[in-house]
Amino acid sequence: MKILVSLVSLIAFLLVLLPGPLYKYGVVELSTAFTGFRFGVYVGGAALVLLVIQVIFMRKTLSMGSTLMALVFAVIAIAMPLSMMSKAKSVPAIHDISTDLINPPKFVAILPLRADAKNPAEYAGEETATQQRKAYPELKTLNYAQSKTDLLVATEQAVKNLGFELVNVNAATGIVEATDTTTWFGFKDDVVVRINDEGSQRFVDIRSKSRVGRSDLGKNAERIHSLIDEINTLLDK
Repeated sequence: MKILVSLVSLIAFLLVLLPGPLYKYGVVELSTAFTGFRFGVYVGGAALVLLVIQVIFMRKTLSMGSTLMALVFAVIAIAMPLSMMSKAKSVPAIHDISTDLINPPKFVAILPLRADAKNPAEYAGEETATQQRKAYPELKTLNYAQSKTDLLVATEQAVKNLGFELVNVNAATGIVEATDTTTWFGFKDDVVVRINDEGSQRFVDIRSKSRVGRSDLGKNAERIHSLIDEINTLLDK
């Protein structure tokens, strides 16, 4: 029984741990990876049931190490997918976030990199804007007194500090473009920063968009917040 419980809990753990890397390196499709998540929850539940049976009816077969390991694996297998599902329900099912919803910054140098992306580079439209206004009302155009040059330098450095891949900096148009690759699944999300010079103020807009997936689980909004915070930190130095 001890071996069975350990084996089932390990399988459950692997069903939620491996889909990310397997998708990242092109071994499985995204739908297959998410199916693994779903089965991971089921198998994790089965492991917990078997563990309870072992505790009640076969206590003599228990050992502290194997029992704790089985419990941890089963809980992780259940908790990780459920946490993602909970996050998905708490945010709108959108994947294109911008501080300017009327005239969102456009991708330029990144366009060739998105040639095969399932989500087109064009802004997702008013329906997405409406959902963003409700979910992330704080995301609006930023204005600064610093020069355009200082903002370009700070933005480029912020992108590097956050681990994004810098794609292009166009000083003439005030555009900075970069790509952020998520660690687990290797999802590639693109970022464009637009700096407009208007008299004594500079207006900065940031847009972040996923290449795949209907919902970003709030990641694009989080990325914009992180980029804003990093730019502000650099400007304050």
